Amino acid sequence: MKVLVIGASGRVGSDLVEKLLADNHQVIGTTRQDQQLFDADNYSQLNLDITAEKDDIQKQLADDIDAVYFVAGSGGKDVLEVDLHGAVKTMQAVQDKGIKRYIMLSTVFSLDTSKWGNPAIADLKDYYIGKHYADEWLVNDSTLNYTLVQAGALKEQVGTGKITVNSDKAGENAIADVAATLVAVLDADSASKKVFHIQNGETPIKEAIASL
Repeated sequence: MKVLVIGASGRVGSDLVEKLLADNHQVIGTTRQDQQLFDADNYSQLNLDITAEKDDIQKQLADDIDAVYFVAGSGGKDVLEVDLHGAVKTMQAVQDKGIKRYIMLSTVFSLDTSKWGNPAIADLKDYYIGKHYADEWLVNDSTLNYTLVQAGALKEQVGTGKITVNSDKAGENAIADVAATLVAVLDADSASKKVFHIQNGETPIKEAIASL
């Protein structure tokens, strides 16, 4: 597949691109950095500014893209501009371009405001509000064939290739396993139009995705 990864230079994004390249997908990574992130024949790079107007974003998208990942993040800065407005503009641009498949990395309980009393979430309230409404737009207002993967706390841990899906607890995630989960949902029918959250667990990733 020809896959666009928005946020290729991030912690999850870089792992995701490496895995997609290893699976022989043709990958376009977006970053604001000048240097080429990956040296591979099946990799190219795009300086895509998601704070630009929607039409400007859309003009930069190739006509033959099969799927789009959104794994970008503001890092707590410009939350509304990046995590909310920027994300929604990419959804709108992708949809208007006629691209159907859109995979979003989000955060645990982004759509369940009843869980936001947790102190760890309360400290990230602005971020959660931005993610909430971006995710709402994807699920309720877009016509995209979406998958919304909500991860718990991202940790620099050794990946196990195993996860737990839809636990009542927020949990932690090895970054490598988040990236592997994002790869696994790419062409999984079971992940079509699905929202689920993941954390470190005991179920092999492909088995967990097949059970959605």
